[in-house]
Amino acid sequence: MIDALGSVGSLLLVGGTSDIAVATARRYLQERPLRVVLAARDTERRSAVAGQLRAAGATVEVVDFDAEDRESPERMVAEATAGGDVDVALVAFGLLGEQEQLAHDPDAVAALAQVNYVAAVVVGTVLAERMRAQGHGTIVALSSVAGERARASNYVYGSTKAGMDAFYTGLADSVAGSGVSVLVVRPGFVRSKMTEGLPAAPLATTPEAVAEAVVAGVRKGRHTVWVPGAMRWVMSGLRHTPRALFRRLPL
Repeated sequence: MIDALGSVGSLLLVGGTSDIAVATARRYLQERPLRVVLAARDTERRSAVAGQLRAAGATVEVVDFDAEDRESPERMVAEATAGGDVDVALVAFGLLGEQEQLAHDPDAVAALAQVNYVAAVVVGTVLAERMRAQGHGTIVALSSVAGERARASNYVYGSTKAGMDAFYTGLADSVAGSGVSVLVVRPGFVRSKMTEGLPAAPLATTPEAVAEAVVAGVRKGRHTVWVPGAMRWVMSGLRHTPRALFRRLPL
């Protein structure tokens, strides 16, 4: 259970090998030891992350999760909660893809949509059902400012994030009053292994900054947070930019 100071006792990381997921676990571990359930594919990276978190003071459980497997979300949540309730679940998996390939490869588009949207929606549905049953919990959905307005440079990725964001925003309203809450996190460009090799965008941030925003947002009972906060106003401006002008922007 989340204590009187807002510190969590159990954390589920769905896509637990992502830099943001790891940074979030480390941030929570600064407050108290906790149970961390690491849900990800069985890889060397997962084993390494599990070892790092144990060394940092966590009790780590590892469960398999594959966003490309339709049956995986239900199995994962069942295994993740078999050892006790989950206070916070961070949905942190996703693929960026390459727009040049996505513009011409229907299979690549389908694969990206399966991971970024379909699997994320199924995970959210199963998590919400489980948390309703336990009577408490927060689902943190890692969205993106790319979903605010699809840009020519990454419109397939942006469209999957837009759909995912809309689902979790609606889910937040549907669980109101149940003891369960949903926090949608919208980072800008994050310097991580996912974006390695790409030129950093203005207002680029770090996994640690996103983790700090997650912890603060959960503690304050927020529904939405932007990272950095200035991205809220930047994207508001872009949303209202006339289309003819928007198409000419180097985005």
